[in-house]
Amino acid sequence: MIQAPPPSKPLLLQLPDDLSLQVTPEQFAALAAANDDLRLERTATGELIVNPPTGSESGKRNLSISGQLHNWYEVNEMLGEAFDSSTGFELPNGANRSPDASWVRKERWESLTPKQKKGFAPLCPDFVVELRSETDTLKELRDKMQEYMNNGAQLGWLIDPKNRRVEIYRSGQEVEVVENPSTLSGEAVLPGFTLNLKRILA
Repeated sequence: MIQAPPPSKPLLLQLPDDLSLQVTPEQFAALAAANDDLRLERTATGELIVNPPTGSESGKRNLSISGQLHNWYEVNEMLGEAFDSSTGFELPNGANRSPDASWVRKERWESLTPKQKKGFAPLCPDFVVELRSETDTLKELRDKMQEYMNNGAQLGWLIDPKNRRVEIYRSGQEVEVVENPSTLSGEAVLPGFTLNLKRILA
């Protein structure tokens, strides 16, 4: 009786920090489908970004953000669609990004085809949140927030628990920096939504 060979172990490739991998949109889609346990992103120039899993503290904070957004969405689902951190979007500039939380107006979401809704939706969310983790640099997150705004976002929050600070991005306006806020308002973009920061900036 011929025995099947034992399954081979996967090989892990370590990339130096100064080396980048360029991938096409099609290659990125294939990589993301094969690695659904990773948060992959792709810059507008095609550079692949592999985001490591968040630590427990960041995961707890992100759950609070997503949970509060979901509670508002349940009451206001006629206004649009809300998404968690595992959702990827293809921005107009060609980048593939996954905000920590996001929301898209209903008319924009309904303009997509069923196929577009199943993949990386080809649009920039109207509202985005980026939560700074221990491995994130402020420059990287600020660049990402500015990219969202340049691609059509109307409101964005960069939440920095380390410094107990929030940077508020609004379309066509200067960035507002708020020190140690207790709440954030969804303003006219998400009417009636208030984010309680008690468990997020703790």
